[in-house]
Amino acid sequence: MDTRTCYCRNTKCKSYGQTGSDAQLHRYDTHRQAPRFQCGFCSRLVSSRAGTAYAGIRTPETTYRLGAKLLAEGMSIRAAARILEVDKDTLCQWVPRLGQHSLRLMAYYFRGLHITECQLDELWTFVYKKEAHLDPVDQVLGLYGDAWIWIAFAPECKLVLAWVVGKRTLREAQQLIKHLKTSLDEHLPFFTSDNLPHYADALLAEYGELYQPPKREGPGRPPLPYKVPPENLLYAVVVKRRENGRVVEISTEVIYGSPQRIAARLGHSSTMNVISTYGVERNNLTIRQHSRRMTRKVNAFSKDQFYLTSQLALAFAYYHFAVPHRGLRQRLETPQSTKGPKGSLKKWRERTPAMAAGLTDHVWTMDELLSFRVPPKCHW
Repeated sequence: MDTRTCYCRNTKCKSYGQTGSDAQLHRYDTHRQAPRFQCGFCSRLVSSRAGTAYAGIRTPETTYRLGAKLLAEGMSIRAAARILEVDKDTLCQWVPRLGQHSLRLMAYYFRGLHITECQLDELWTFVYKKEAHLDPVDQVLGLYGDAWIWIAFAPECKLVLAWVVGKRTLREAQQLIKHLKTSLDEHLPFFTSDNLPHYADALLAEYGELYQPPKREGPGRPPLPYKVPPENLLYAVVVKRRENGRVVEISTEVIYGSPQRIAARLGHSSTMNVISTYGVERNNLTIRQHSRRMTRKVNAFSKDQFYLTSQLALAFAYYHFAVPHRGLRQRLETPQSTKGPKGSLKKWRERTPAMAAGLTDHVWTMDELLSFRVPPKCHW
């Protein structure tokens, strides 16, 4: 664990958020096998685990780290507990801690991203029980039943830019686009999705420009203003016609923007030459592989939406920073020897989605992921 990023947690201390020599932290003692430091200004004690996913754990770090990796790779709670030889309830207590840490990490890195293409889609699962098996009380509360993971995906760098867990309603679509907007810079990407109408409404609500129609002659109230899509908002949908559960016809439709501008954007695209959602749909398979709760026809489904959100956050952080993506690797100009002169040559440079997006320069280990200390927001 890198202790150089430790900082005083006292918000009233003048060294709050400062790291390195500016923090004035001095070695004090050890607590639960982790070093503790004392602030030279306010004398508050700071654990080296504070602000990381290791904070508060009593299990050995090697066991905890392996458990986090098993959960991120898609193993169920009970299977991971048997491998680690810990109680399944202990593993369940780790999930929220890992999920909250992963959310803070991605919120810190996913800011001001320059994305040219964004594909939108939603992924089905359920919480506790399926929608058809709900009691009337459960239907009113809306806590259980079908759940949808709304995804905003960048096919060029394979990043999951934003995601929301909820129902398949306009409110969740608006949350997705609002979350997405906070992760991007001022450049508007080219959006594609299926023909669910919620996306068009959400994009217009978030990116639309307010237009005031001119007042008509004569008495009466002036017309109310409404939002219109800006010229640089490009959005097209893929329409699939199904018969007996199978796709028999695929067509496309332009919703916002001109077909000429969309064709020009596709001509400069490095990932697709036609309107498509292939990238996000292929990523859906990756999500189901990295989250046991998303696997179909198993008894490892989530019993609570909070745990589903936490496990997905861990899986996304692990996917972004610690798992090299085959579609992002780069061929080396000169093959490198791996095991001496008789060993096989290394021909490719492995890259993760975070490396492709320029967020980091190397593949992270699980320890780097768990021990990353997010600076306070006042220092972002």
